[in-house]
Amino acid sequence: MNLSYEERLSETLPQVHERIAEATDASGRESDTVRLVAVTKAHPLDAVAAALAAGLTDLGENRIEELEEKVGALGRDSATWHMIGHLQSRKARRASELAHLIQSVDSARLGARISRFAEEEEIIVRILAQVNTSGEPSKSGFDVVSAVDDILCLAALPGIRVEGLMTMAPFGADDKKLTSTFRMLRKIHGQLRAQVDLVGPELSMGMTNDFEIAIREGSTMIRVGTALFGART
Repeated sequence: MNLSYEERLSETLPQVHERIAEATDASGRESDTVRLVAVTKAHPLDAVAAALAAGLTDLGENRIEELEEKVGALGRDSATWHMIGHLQSRKARRASELAHLIQSVDSARLGARISRFAEEEEIIVRILAQVNTSGEPSKSGFDVVSAVDDILCLAALPGIRVEGLMTMAPFGADDKKLTSTFRMLRKIHGQLRAQVDLVGPELSMGMTNDFEIAIREGSTMIRVGTALFGART
């Protein structure tokens, strides 16, 4: 029997909350120190409506076209919208207009484009700097070798606020690799925070299959889709 999104969330959301609580307890943290971003990418508006009804107010999309569709249908004020997927520079303006937090700023070029738009509009655009801590060629992000210097330059740009860092772990990696991927982001974050007050406290890392490890390594924001909404069609 196919469950509606409301029915599915009534089962899955408590399970995810329990996993978060167990992970934070094991780390000596409070569960409210981890923000749950419900990833509704590739799911229809029904899923977004069900998420909002269930009290999930941080919603993540990875394509600007899908973000535009859902914000257009439900309103920008209906949720805190996160752009979590790779963002082309030419779409930076639209992402800045739609998203409350762009998690995937992965290059100086993209940061500069967002900064120019923010200056034109006299606004502050909130972002996370994405770092490729796994070293995978297929992953976007600042290189770990130059990440501290690159992100210091990014944070100095006018019109943007670097709220913290983001990374993506290798799919299907073992616990050792996942731990090293997340730990590297925490290390870079610590180096940045020790130097300037231009980088905020957020660490966005961890998804359905690995967020417990990410929480253990200091994640403040996890991006969960499949565990909440089921497999994407």
